[in-house]
Amino acid sequence: MHVLVTGANGFVGKTLVPMLEKEGIRVTAAGTEEHNQDFANWCQFDLCDKKSVDDLVRKTMPSHVVHLAAVSHVPTSFAKPELTWLTNVMGTMLLLEAFKVHSPNTFFCLISSSEVYGESFKRGEAVTETTELAPMNPYAASKVAAELVAQQYVRQGLKGVILRPFNHIGPGQAKGFVTSAFASQIADFESSKLDDCVIKVGNLEAFREFLNVKDVSKAYVSILKASDSLTSGGIFNISSGQPVKIEEVLNRLLSLSSKHINVVQDINLLRPSEIEKACGSSKKLFNALGWKPSIDLTDSLQEVLNSWRVNR
Repeated sequence: MHVLVTGANGFVGKTLVPMLEKEGIRVTAAGTEEHNQDFANWCQFDLCDKKSVDDLVRKTMPSHVVHLAAVSHVPTSFAKPELTWLTNVMGTMLLLEAFKVHSPNTFFCLISSSEVYGESFKRGEAVTETTELAPMNPYAASKVAAELVAQQYVRQGLKGVILRPFNHIGPGQAKGFVTSAFASQIADFESSKLDDCVIKVGNLEAFREFLNVKDVSKAYVSILKASDSLTSGGIFNISSGQPVKIEEVLNRLLSLSSKHINVVQDINLLRPSEIEKACGSSKKLFNALGWKPSIDLTDSLQEVLNSWRVNR
């Protein structure tokens, strides 16, 4: 097995690549940087440039690819919709076309998102892979479109699956995501001499799933190893089925610190069209491969907070 990981220098890639290598799997990591000392085998490429993508595929000729590269931050997708669609849709098309032409036996894992369910979460039930897709932001809509692109290439003979991970957290995640936003502020307060510390928050009433990035990466590894037995074009949720109130997440993080910190809601941090509860079922993945998350939420939050303490 030779796995190409696109977007390897992102949050998930930095966990997935070492995990694959630990399994004895040959990995080529690819991203936008010219050099990256974090990876033994690194390739620079531009997902939105056809020649660059073709060159990457011809150079690597992998047996499998995990396509992580994407604009994945919802606020960024509103601010930069053109970049979001160009990267997430056209970039995916360029990559799959390159495999079709140069390496048609490569098995692909398209990393989509639970965001594609959107309005369907308002039913209050755990969504399954057959639940209606009803995206509510440009990022989610672009991922629905990318899924349609992937399904077209399956019809043309490529083999692969579509994966819909729910929220996942861990060290190295950007501040724009809720747990890192909380943890980074707590770490800043801990290192300061201020007595009056206030953390500004948005909506704390919503319920979300918070998987550890290592659990999600383990799911990807399991799927790669089982690729020969999976139906091409299959779709899998990667979820815990256990949504947690964001207020509870904040309280757990605060309990991990000895610093006294006040909490104040900031109306500028409130997002419109908020989903009250986002919950998914991974029964299909469990039945196929036996995967389920194993890392406790408090342990995950401790990892996130410790990483911000080190890197503040």
